[in-house]
Amino acid sequence: MPGTNNAFVEFSGVQKTYDGETLVVKNLNLDIARGEFLTMLGPSGSGKTTILMMLAGFEAPTHGSILLAGRPIDNMPPHKRDIGMVFQNYALFPHMTVEENLAFPLKVRKFGKAEAATRIKRALDMVRLRAYGNRRPGQLSGGQQQRVALARALVFDPKLVLMDEPLGALDKQLREQMQLEIKHIHEDLGVTVVYVTHDQGEALTMSDRVAVFNDGVIQQLAAPAELYERPQSAFVAQFIGENNRLNGTVVAMSGATCNVEIPSAGIVQALAINVQAVGRPTVLSLRPERVTLNPVPGSLPNVFNARVTDLIYLGDHVRTRVSVCGHDDFVIKLPNSDGVVQVEPGAEITIGWKAEDCRALDAPATTSGAFTASEVRSAATAPPSGGLQGRE
Repeated sequence: MPGTNNAFVEFSGVQKTYDGETLVVKNLNLDIARGEFLTMLGPSGSGKTTILMMLAGFEAPTHGSILLAGRPIDNMPPHKRDIGMVFQNYALFPHMTVEENLAFPLKVRKFGKAEAATRIKRALDMVRLRAYGNRRPGQLSGGQQQRVALARALVFDPKLVLMDEPLGALDKQLREQMQLEIKHIHEDLGVTVVYVTHDQGEALTMSDRVAVFNDGVIQQLAAPAELYERPQSAFVAQFIGENNRLNGTVVAMSGATCNVEIPSAGIVQALAINVQAVGRPTVLSLRPERVTLNPVPGSLPNVFNARVTDLIYLGDHVRTRVSVCGHDDFVIKLPNSDGVVQVEPGAEITIGWKAEDCRALDAPATTSGAFTASEVRSAATAPPSGGLQGRE
């Protein structure tokens, strides 16, 4: 039956196992809006590429359904899904010219020659490669080949474009240029994009929303700024951006805040984001740029003595490692606004931070992700329940 909401792409209770023992994707419920740029971000083995392959039609769900524009596509072959695909290795035909590579998906869809020629020129203009139409892929740089792959995915005006680590083979500078180009093309065309990467910077730069995956489950789904500023779990806080972690025990709770005892350090005031109860363990998350050096006495609730152990000059800031609260790898980012940061290794300093910048999160449990064969069979016949949901 057609979907009952306005989602353009809808995963409903989707699960995937390859061997009948381990669920690679666990009960995925995720809606993607028309015209959205959604990135699936996570470490290797987190299930994100498997989800992309199921959406493309190269893999089939073990359980659940996938809808595109309100219609189920589980039994639809890939070439009938009207989806463009960009791979990390470009997947260009080396014996064909650039124009012939772009013509191929148009021939498969039986476009006339005149219409195909118009679309090819438009696609090459879009990626600024009109002058390269007669060259073969081997005569192009990596960045130019990636532009051709992007143009080929867009030339037939697909409903949806999928990108699987498309910039992974490029150097840092070219990768950053291509990030902006892809984002600008997305904004100009209004096409829906589902992007897979393990690069957090890429996800934060390009996306309308980011789904952070781990162990086959969405850990948090939000806009880039929301993910960075307000992570809901210790995993997300650690995976998105640099982060200081302090392990402790909740000793008091009052409204939105809590007091956490850090062994050999004392009490830290923090926001109670994902804590269970007084007496239970928690992980404090604190961004390095939120730490103040030598705060004015009485201005901050959390103030500790620290010793500088290491300095790394990075131009716009100095990455400063200190020993504090029983941790030797606590990091502070000191802005280099005056050209010189007056801190030396071995110096005894005072640091502090606001309670609202310190988030008390879950103490992560260790899970293997393995299910018994009977559990997988049971999951495939029972209605989906439990787990973190991707739908908002």
